[in-house]
Amino acid sequence: MRTQNIRVRLRDGEMGAHVAFPARTPAPAIIAIMEIWGVNDTMRRHAQEFAEAGFVCLVPDLFWRQEPGVELYDKNPEDAKKAFDLYYDFDYDLGVRDMEDTAAHLKKLAECSGKAGSVGYCLGGKLCYLMCCRTDIDCAVAYYGTYIEHHIREAKSLHRPFMLHMAMKDRWVQAEVNELLERRLSPNPLVTIHKYPGADHAFARHGGKTYSKPEADRALALSIDFFRTHLGA
Repeated sequence: MRTQNIRVRLRDGEMGAHVAFPARTPAPAIIAIMEIWGVNDTMRRHAQEFAEAGFVCLVPDLFWRQEPGVELYDKNPEDAKKAFDLYYDFDYDLGVRDMEDTAAHLKKLAECSGKAGSVGYCLGGKLCYLMCCRTDIDCAVAYYGTYIEHHIREAKSLHRPFMLHMAMKDRWVQAEVNELLERRLSPNPLVTIHKYPGADHAFARHGGKTYSKPEADRALALSIDFFRTHLGA
């Protein structure tokens, strides 16, 4: 496996990204969309996990319009304040468009075999849901996506395979919201939902306050199987 920092040309600008390449290429590609903490050690670790499973994995600098290159951590109180400021100022519509451009960029890389999916955490999870509703991403996985319910009316447009990992003790996605999401999404045969009864928000954030290895390992294995089914390997 090797890693590289690259620039991704978008329709109205240029964004930085971290990429992890598998030992063998060409390979299917995955966009790993960050939480609110920027392209940090956790996101680079996620990229490594998917590269080790045989995928090209790109982590985009999602906040590039607001502050390029931000790298924050949940254990630092000042970082938390900044992360939430960036989060609530973030433009989801532009974010989806940027991720659509990123997928197109990935598919043109010599190391990519032509298919691209996405995996997102928290903020990134909501973007994965919206990408399955609005774009031609080949498939997507959302970990504890926040505020998906604000766009639940778009569920009728969900036309790509979509997997959702639900943390049932999530402080940011309440039980009533998870029930709503399951009620509205599960009738779609393209949707797969996995529940983690004892897990809190960000259970897959390596080094985070609520990291839980058993749940993180299970979700990763399910995600890799999902990507192998829909992207190949």
